[in-house]
Amino acid sequence: MGHSMLQACQERAKDLVQKAQSLPIFQDLLHNPKVLVYATLLLCLSAWSLTRVLRFLTRSIEEDRPSTPTLEKANVRSFKSPERKPGVWEPVEFRRPYARPAPDWNVHTTRPNPYRPFRHGPYHITMGLRNMPWDEWIELDNHYPKYHADKAKRILERGSKCSYTSPEAFDGAIELLEELCSYLPERYPSLYQRTPVGLNNLLTGEKFNIIERPLVEDPMQMAARLVQDDLAIMFEKEDGQYYLLAGSILLAGFWRLEDKLGMPLSEIHTSGDVPGYKQKLEKGMMNFFRRVQPNGPVQRNNYFLQVDDSLPWSSSIGPEDGEAGTLGWFSAEKNRAINHHYFRSERQTLRRLPRSGGVVFTIRTYFHPITEIAEEPGVPGRLASAVRSWGDDVARYKGREMYGDVLLEYLDGKHGEQVEKGIVKEGGEEEGKYPY
Repeated sequence: MGHSMLQACQERAKDLVQKAQSLPIFQDLLHNPKVLVYATLLLCLSAWSLTRVLRFLTRSIEEDRPSTPTLEKANVRSFKSPERKPGVWEPVEFRRPYARPAPDWNVHTTRPNPYRPFRHGPYHITMGLRNMPWDEWIELDNHYPKYHADKAKRILERGSKCSYTSPEAFDGAIELLEELCSYLPERYPSLYQRTPVGLNNLLTGEKFNIIERPLVEDPMQMAARLVQDDLAIMFEKEDGQYYLLAGSILLAGFWRLEDKLGMPLSEIHTSGDVPGYKQKLEKGMMNFFRRVQPNGPVQRNNYFLQVDDSLPWSSSIGPEDGEAGTLGWFSAEKNRAINHHYFRSERQTLRRLPRSGGVVFTIRTYFHPITEIAEEPGVPGRLASAVRSWGDDVARYKGREMYGDVLLEYLDGKHGEQVEKGIVKEGGEEEGKYPY
């Protein structure tokens, strides 16, 4: 946009010069060299000033666009990484910028953001990190009442299996609580009210006191009641590895906190058979964790398919309390009807806490029937292309064998309808604004 603006102004300037040359006053200037010199200098100065202003505006526009940093450079806008001993973190003087209130936000009417983080094939294994505006750290919408109720039920039924803080991570969990009590009333003032001891939930009437000791419940459990996200905090130990020491994982669908708690980052991914982790992700991810600083938050999106309608735990892969080795896509019923297929998308954010040094994950899950999102322009064709392009390892990890035939037949049919109606073009690869 900035370049086209500059070109248009240059063309306009040429037109003005041509018109000026036809004026009588211009002819008079030709017979007065001194005045002509001054006029020429003034014209050059004006043109130079205009060009500088437009270049500044162009640069500002380009810098405001979100970028997609590589894993190794994902601490964009961060402090210079200090030399330090593994496992030792010196508190940093950093305060999160004030969060502007979410525009026109209403807990009853604001719809979830329509993340559709899939592209036409081929499929590439990447972390897909991009910069995160501070205002957008936590996303809430009109699904909040349901998520809040689901979380309260899960906390009651499962307790420390889903929400737990290791003793050495307590200060980091308290720091996260402090951050949430500061951020949420700024971003969502119609839902949360700041108090001297924490905050109040204006919808549910809950009052949260984060100052008293002992706390009325585990700090990660308390934090979970404030947001729609699942939460996790990882801390570096003397061996240089980052360990999951605090978390509230209530709506994860496919994994259990009790299985991963206390594990280092690499083992969490290898134990879950994450495709391409060792070959393509491990080195870059380790570098990112070592280098990320408090003022360099990032975000990413991913997606899965599910063949049941349970947000907290996908019962299709087996019972949540099943023994190790009994859970997996091999337990799912193959090729269930399309009305059992659900699209599960996660928006994850990562940021380092300045006092404790813990790296916080927020994991917000968006959950919709496939039959709903397939009505959106371009979505069925794009999703079908993405699913077909998965490599064998990704297909096993995402369970394609158990639902692929039914899913792809349905998506192809919906894509054909959109082509017939002229909504999309055959063979077109309209991407739109990714990851929407």
